Amino acid sequence: MVLTEHYTLSNGIEIPKLGLGTWMIADDKAADAVRAAVAIGYRHIDTAQGYDNERGVGDGVRTSGVPREELFVTTKLQADFKTYDEARAAIEGSLAALDIGYIDLMIIHSPWPWAEFRGEDRHFAGNLEAWRALEEFHQTGKIRSIGVSNFEQPDIENVLQGGAVKPVVNQILAHVTNTPFDVIDYCHNEGILVEAYSPVGHGELLGNPDILTIAEKYQVSVPQLCIRYTLQLSLLPLPKAANPDHMRQNAELDFEISDEDMDTLKNLAPIKDYGQHSEFPVFWRN
Repeated sequence: MVLTEHYTLSNGIEIPKLGLGTWMIADDKAADAVRAAVAIGYRHIDTAQGYDNERGVGDGVRTSGVPREELFVTTKLQADFKTYDEARAAIEGSLAALDIGYIDLMIIHSPWPWAEFRGEDRHFAGNLEAWRALEEFHQTGKIRSIGVSNFEQPDIENVLQGGAVKPVVNQILAHVTNTPFDVIDYCHNEGILVEAYSPVGHGELLGNPDILTIAEKYQVSVPQLCIRYTLQLSLLPLPKAANPDHMRQNAELDFEISDEDMDTLKNLAPIKDYGQHSEFPVFWRN
């Protein structure tokens, strides 16, 4: 059962192979979602400063009925913070909001501030400042592991060359019809685990007839097929769910996609429009 399986990060720490994504789960709903997920068997919860739900996630962790050390909690340093002082203050803020003693994994949410996402300025100096702050909290044990998100090869090289601690993960958008194999292969060669957020393409894959045909072949749902696809690429999927039935179904992955069907899924035409999620609503709110 995937909920009992783990990857081992490059620093030797184990991380559950499937996580619960909490993007767009409101703070006052997050605790219920976390408790439901833990009751089902999830042990990996993913949040972020930009989601505005760290307080609720922390409440869910504390009241889950499962010992803290059995849960793995990830949060993300807001993408806009590119100075050492900003990053330190934000990390303190996450520790206080979560109130769970320590953070298992904290990652820089993006190499670019959200307003400049995919811009020409890669903010190399600012990312190293933020990384230095993360390294210091990692040294104290308040953060057990540190990593990055939405980083491409030049951004990772910047951290590898300028930092003292190697990133253990890179969390990226990866799903059927959008699998950035260049970044994935680079990370795997560097011993960096790749986490796949939105493995169902923000829901836009649900109506894809090609994916539906393959899902029907295995008698599974489109989300199950898409999540299984990422696992077979040695990625760590983070499907978002607030409904316990969806959480349960997302973890029922006791099937294997054939090599032939994996090749078909790898080569499907990319999504050009994510609908209402074409502009990702992850930003800093004053």
